[in-house]
Amino acid sequence: MTPEDIKQLVDFQVNEITESKIYSRLANIQKDTHNSEVLKELSAEELKHYHILKKYTGKSPSPKHWKITLYVLIARFFGLTFGIKLMEKGEVHAQDSYRKWADEKDLQTMADEEEVHESKLIGLLDEEGLNYMGAVVLGLNDALVEFTGALAGYTFALQNPKLIALTGSITGIAAALSMAASEYLSSRADNDGKNAIKAAIYTGIAYIITVVVLIMPFVVMSNPYRALVVCLTGAITIIAIFNYYYSIVKDESFRKRFLEMAAISLGIAAISFGIGYALRVVTGIDL
Repeated sequence: MTPEDIKQLVDFQVNEITESKIYSRLANIQKDTHNSEVLKELSAEELKHYHILKKYTGKSPSPKHWKITLYVLIARFFGLTFGIKLMEKGEVHAQDSYRKWADEKDLQTMADEEEVHESKLIGLLDEEGLNYMGAVVLGLNDALVEFTGALAGYTFALQNPKLIALTGSITGIAAALSMAASEYLSSRADNDGKNAIKAAIYTGIAYIITVVVLIMPFVVMSNPYRALVVCLTGAITIIAIFNYYYSIVKDESFRKRFLEMAAISLGIAAISFGIGYALRVVTGIDL
């Protein structure tokens, strides 16, 4: 192997030992025994790869401690599956690079394990929050589509930011409770009542958080149209953050989901704004 090859393998070696330490740290803080065992197996897999690479490099590099701390914190705050899958996205480059040494059987085996075995192990992780992702999607989708439309309509019809905020708050809270109740009844019917309350709570919380973010501009700003622009910007930001998270944990396309959800939300907002204008003209009501 050339010096450049050795240097590249050392970089991969650092990555393998770093990820082994991350998995080990996460395994030690897991309350769920099943998840802890899966993480320990992943840690052992990465450590094995580290020692295989050592046969080629002759070196024992240390892990990146900052990266260990970073991904452990990400997993703690944003969920185990998100943290691990975000980290593993970097493995694609390593797999492709291992393939170029076609004559080295150990490296080809490592590439296969990175591609198949580890993905299979990650799929075995059981995280309660992800079981309610559908409820969160329901709450966010409904809030973003329905509520951005309602606020856009209120903006032109009422033209008073405080009145828009008050009306929007009443509408949002009532809609959140309605969505939570609907999700409870739907989950109870589908699953014989199992986890129906949790599904309803996830839906309601997702809706309420979205309502608060969208209403806040009308509370703190005096110009209703500028507040609406900030509100719609907040809606796009929520859509981007959620769909990035969703694309990571579900291995789906971020671009497709983001553009679809943004187009629907902004489209409904534009239609509702037009309806508010039309009603103001037709009724002649001027507040």
